[in-house]
Amino acid sequence: QVQLVESGGGLVQAGGSLRLSCVASGFTLRGYIMAWYRQAPGKQRELVAHITSIGNTNYADSVKGRFTISRDNAKNTVYLQMNSLKPEDTAVYYCNRLNEPNNWGQGTQVTVSS
Repeated sequence: QVQLVESGGGLVQAGGSLRLSCVASGFTLRGYIMAWYRQAPGKQRELVAHITSIGNTNYADSVKGRFTISRDNAKNTVYLQMNSLKPEDTAVYYCNRLNEPNNWGQGTQVTVSS
């Protein structure tokens, strides 16, 4: 049974940093492109960043230069380091396999105050 558990969110002031973690179980993360998504209130879920099995990364323009996605295949875990946070980064953040329509976790809330 595939399970994804996100953690590390919280309330932070603008300009601050957070590090999100996503622990996967029920499958071996190694063979998949993994992604972080976010959904702000009243908006559609959007792709924030993804990372290939060999560590190549891609970012949404809105977070480029501020966020860093990484993975530890041995720990079956994906991370998202978020720096220089802005109020518009406020959202629930989720991880999942790229383009996977199912198996969403509960996400972790990130709130950035101005």
